[in-house]
Amino acid sequence: MKRQRISTGSAYEKLVGYSRALAVGDWVFVSGTTGRDHETGEIPEDVVEQTRMCFKTIERALAEAGSSLADVVRMRILMVDPADDARVASVLSEYLKPVGPALTTTVGALLDARFKIEIDVTALKSPSDA
Repeated sequence: MKRQRISTGSAYEKLVGYSRALAVGDWVFVSGTTGRDHETGEIPEDVVEQTRMCFKTIERALAEAGSSLADVVRMRILMVDPADDARVASVLSEYLKPVGPALTTTVGALLDARFKIEIDVTALKSPSDA
């Protein structure tokens, strides 16, 4: 089965040796994605902006794999501060309501204290995209 490796070109991907996403057959697995802008290297301070940046990066990775957010079947979110839940949920609803994937949200620490959220997704390409 063909494997397609997808990179954002981040230094951490190169350092660790992982892919932003991996497409295997009709499946696309997107690694944990933080709110860093991979073009500028900037990390917004606001959790809402970080969440939007996560989705921007995830959408790019899915598109490169021939998929989209519409194909997402599972999403996992790690938030640093549970008090951010309502603000994050408002952004999630913009992206997820039409899709309705399975969702798990946990609270914990991230490697860089500037990050407030990390999102990973699994997508199953729709038959028209496969």
